[in-house]
Amino acid sequence: MLLGNLFLDHFILAEASGGNTGRLIGTLVAAIALILILILKLRVQAFIALLIASIFVGLASGTMQITEIGQTIVDGMGSSLGFIATIIGIGAIFGAMVEHCGGAQSLANGMLRITGEKRSPWAMLLTGFLISIPVFLDVALVILAPIIYALARRSGKSLTVYGMPLLAGMVVTHSFVPPTPGPTWVAYTLGIPIGTVILYSALVGLPTAILAGIFYGGRIAKTVHIAPPELKAEEESNPPSFGMIAAILLLPIILIVAGSLVEQSVSSSLPSGLARSDRASAIRDLMEKAPMWQQIVTFLGHPVISLLLSTCLSLWLLGTKRGASREVLMDVSTRALGPAGIIILITGAGGVFKGILGASGVGQALANSIDGLGISVIFIAFFFSAISRIAQGSATIAMVMAASLMGDILGPLDLSDAKLSLIVVAIACGAAGFSHVNDSGFWMVSRYLRMTEKETFKTWSMVSTAVALIGISIASLVWVIVS
Repeated sequence: MLLGNLFLDHFILAEASGGNTGRLIGTLVAAIALILILILKLRVQAFIALLIASIFVGLASGTMQITEIGQTIVDGMGSSLGFIATIIGIGAIFGAMVEHCGGAQSLANGMLRITGEKRSPWAMLLTGFLISIPVFLDVALVILAPIIYALARRSGKSLTVYGMPLLAGMVVTHSFVPPTPGPTWVAYTLGIPIGTVILYSALVGLPTAILAGIFYGGRIAKTVHIAPPELKAEEESNPPSFGMIAAILLLPIILIVAGSLVEQSVSSSLPSGLARSDRASAIRDLMEKAPMWQQIVTFLGHPVISLLLSTCLSLWLLGTKRGASREVLMDVSTRALGPAGIIILITGAGGVFKGILGASGVGQALANSIDGLGISVIFIAFFFSAISRIAQGSATIAMVMAASLMGDILGPLDLSDAKLSLIVVAIACGAAGFSHVNDSGFWMVSRYLRMTEKETFKTWSMVSTAVALIGISIASLVWVIVS
C-alpha cells in the first residue's frame, strides 16, 4: 500500500500524458503485491513466488516478447549464482565447522574474560558481532543461549540484559557485513567492491550495535525481567582457543579488505569519469602490470579465495587436528549445505526478478519516477528494504527485493564506491529492523529468551527497530561527510 502511494501521482501523470511509464509502474506495484500474497496468504516458498512474479512482469509489462521470458529467467539466474552460490556454499561449511567444534562458546567465554562479568553485555554484543560472520543468526542464538542463561543465573539479572546486546550484535553483522549472504549479494548485484562495503558496513554497524544493543537495549531490558531456566545443554568439553576462533573469523575479512585497498591503490591513476564496466576492464589491465606482491594480495583478497582458504583452515584446525574423522567432517559439511541451498535459490530468483525488471523496462520506469521525487537515493534504498521487511518478514528477501529495485535507479548516477557502499548499508538497515510476528527470528527470540509475544514486542522488536533507525541515521551522516 505504501509503495503504491509513493508512485500514485507519477502513475496518474504518466497515464494522462499517454506514456508507458504508468503501466510499467503499475506492473511493478502489482508484482510486489503478488509476491506478498503468494508468500503470506498462500504460503508459497519465496523462490517460487519470485519466479512467478518475474513471469507476471514479463507478461504484464507489454514490452517483452512472450518467447523472451524463459531465456531471460535462465540468464538472470545464471548471472546471479556464479558468484553468490560459491560464497554461500563455502561460508555455510565455514560456519558449520565453527559451530561443530564449540567455537561460539569459546568466543563468548574469551570475550567474557576480556571484559569481565561486570561488562558482560559488551562481551555478548562483540560475540554476536563476530559469530554472525560465518554462522546464521538463528543457529548462533541456539548455540549461545546456554551462556546467556548461565550469566543471568549468576548475576540474578534478566535474560534480556544479556540477550539484547547479543541479538543487536548478531543482527547487525548478519544484515550489514559481508561475507554474510544478504549484503554480499546486494554488493555483487549492484557491482560494488566487497572490501569497500565491509569497511563502511563495519563503520556504521559497530556504533549502531552499541547504541541499539547496549544503551537502548540495556534500558529496555530493565523493564522486562525474565528468569533463566535450568541449564540443560552442555558446552563442548574441550573447545578451541579464543585466539584461534577470533583469528579464523577475521581472516577472510582482513584478506578481502587488503585486496580491496591494493586494487584501489592500483586504480588511483584512472580518470574518475570512466563508466563502471570500463573501469573494471581498465583495472584488470593495470593489475596484469602490477608488482607480484600486489597481484598475490588481490588474489587472496577475492571473496571466493579468502573464504575458501579460511574454510580449509577451519576443516584442518577445528576438525582434523582435533581428532575429527574424515566421515565426521564430510557429514558436517554436507548438512551445512542444506540450509544454504534455500538461500542460494532465493537470491538466484532475486537475480531473475532484477533481470526481468531490466529487460521489460520496468526498472527504468521506476528510476524515472524516483528521479522526480526529490528524495535522496540512500533513503529510497532504506524505504524499499524496510517496506519489504515489514510486509513479509525475511531480511534476506527484503535485501533481494530492494537491490533488484535499486539497480536501474543507481545506473545513471555517478556515485563513488563509498556512497554505493552506503546504499548497501541502507538496504541492510531496512532489512535488519522492524521484526514482528511474520519474522521467524521473532519466534526464535521469544522461545530462547522465554518471553511472551508482548514481552518480545517490548524488547526485541524495539531493539531491531532501533538498529534500523540508528543505522540509517549514521549512514546518512557518513553519506554527507563523504560527499
